[in-house]
Amino acid sequence: MDRINVLIIEDLLIESEPLVKTLLANNYNVVGVATNFKDAIELFFKSKVDVLIIDIFLGGIPDGIAFAENITLIPNALKPFVFLSNSRDRQIFERAKLTRPFSFLMKPFNELEILYAIEIAVEKFYNQVNIFSNDEQSAVISEEYLYIKKNNSLKKVLVSAILYIKVEERYCKVITENESFMILISLIKISELLDSKIFIQTSRNTIVNTLKIIEIVLGDNLIILEGKHNVVLNDNYKDFTKKFNILK
Repeated sequence: MDRINVLIIEDLLIESEPLVKTLLANNYNVVGVATNFKDAIELFFKSKVDVLIIDIFLGGIPDGIAFAENITLIPNALKPFVFLSNSRDRQIFERAKLTRPFSFLMKPFNELEILYAIEIAVEKFYNQVNIFSNDEQSAVISEEYLYIKKNNSLKKVLVSAILYIKVEERYCKVITENESFMILISLIKISELLDSKIFIQTSRNTIVNTLKIIEIVLGDNLIILEGKHNVVLNDNYKDFTKKFNILK
């Protein structure tokens, strides 16, 4: 899994240092700390950012709001962001609200509030709230990533890296070439969230990423995937093989 990339926009070292420490302790990756509007724009466009924490005032000027206004106007640039401020000015709040932040938190920050705000920002940004969850785990699927919550942190897995998914009791086991993990969701539900042109059901309990198929052996009802992984191909699900060159 990859870590969620967080960009912090905060001009005071005394404020940014504990924030960085909190995020790193909870398995987030801090791509940078910008202390002014110019640096924030530069870091935002040169880094791979998943979510932002933005202080409203930078050097006494509400440049955090100006930054948010800028990224909301640029097509395909917007990322989920959370405002963090010690301002109690209602006019400042109203202006900030127009940029549609996913949370507005007051300083001094509370660790759990920050962690929950990041999680909610990712969920709301992809319009997927608690696709599947239990007391310790929830996840969100976007077009590119599967975001998984484990305890207080989010991690991400490239959807394109998934080899196959299989049912194990009430869970689905998601397998990539290097790792696997269990999530509480039905196979039907996760099938609806994935690209049906790429992820194909091969048995009652299995979905396969067709881009990862190395070989299909019809005589043995077997699909061989990258990394020497094998899954069963049930007779009722063989129609999709017509577009492949089949080895018999």
